[in-house]
Amino acid sequence: MDWRAGDFTIRDFAFNSGEVLPSLRLHYRTAGEMRHDRKGRAANAVLILHGTTGSGAQFLRPSFAGELFKRGQPLDAEKHFIILPDGIGHGGSSKPSDGLRMDFPRYRYLDMIRAQRLLLTDGLDVDHLYLVMGTSMGGMHTWLWGIHYSDFMDHLVPLASLPVEIAGRNRMIRKMIMDSITNEPAWNNGNYDEQPPGLINAIHLLVMMTSCPLQWQKEAPTRAAADAFLAERIRASASALDVNDMLYAFAASEDYDPAPGLSRIKAPLLAINSADDQVNPPELGIMEAAMRKVRRGRAALLPIDEHTRGHGTHTLAAVWKHHLAGFLTGGKV
Repeated sequence: MDWRAGDFTIRDFAFNSGEVLPSLRLHYRTAGEMRHDRKGRAANAVLILHGTTGSGAQFLRPSFAGELFKRGQPLDAEKHFIILPDGIGHGGSSKPSDGLRMDFPRYRYLDMIRAQRLLLTDGLDVDHLYLVMGTSMGGMHTWLWGIHYSDFMDHLVPLASLPVEIAGRNRMIRKMIMDSITNEPAWNNGNYDEQPPGLINAIHLLVMMTSCPLQWQKEAPTRAAADAFLAERIRASASALDVNDMLYAFAASEDYDPAPGLSRIKAPLLAINSADDQVNPPELGIMEAAMRKVRRGRAALLPIDEHTRGHGTHTLAAVWKHHLAGFLTGGKV
């Protein structure tokens, strides 16, 4: 499969905060070729949106791309035009660590999806989507796409997300992550020379936020194994993250509240969550209440088994791709 990478520049992008960035860069990857229907409208474009602190590169792994994009798979790249953008503040797109630091505009989720739409319409000439799908933050963006651009897609598949304002434990951990950064003197209002200790403190909280008790007990059954497991997680995250970028990424969710707009979703929607997801625990009952408002919506809850990995199940496509395939073909989910 051949992936093509590119950058799209939006001039004088106005954020909902009132701030303006003279040049906003959105990095993206595509695979496959776009096809059009008899009316000339894009017919096979698929937009896939990543999670907080991630990028579109996370979907190139065999556990995702190998299960979905190969010949005969649900999103076969020989039949679909796959689009993997990096959201504002993430990956190869414009972000605080590029140089502006805390002078970077305070972006929020609604800014992010508006920029994604401009990438499609003005950058890639995509006027319609066959599918919008996303994981974690990308799942939340998928709900917002369905509400704010309800005629733009044929299908919606949010994974590892809930269509409600971020509150309760979810908000508390996010607030602790942000406070662990800004309360650290070495952060110096974002003007640091080296990544401050607050980064590691924030990573500690992120590890707990996305933890998977059952499988982690199996993977690290001794004290020594658990210490080594944690050390590797921290090392890998610290090498990939910038503390200002992380602060902005978690603050971006503060305008997320799709609940009042769920009845505006027109496209068929399949929400996929896993029962061991500590970020979106099923016992809250939020999904059941939401589905009563989504006219063409249904939900799949993956039971805990040897294959699920808590919140991270969203990128283990082998666990849930049969639900996706059944949904896209109009069959059983």
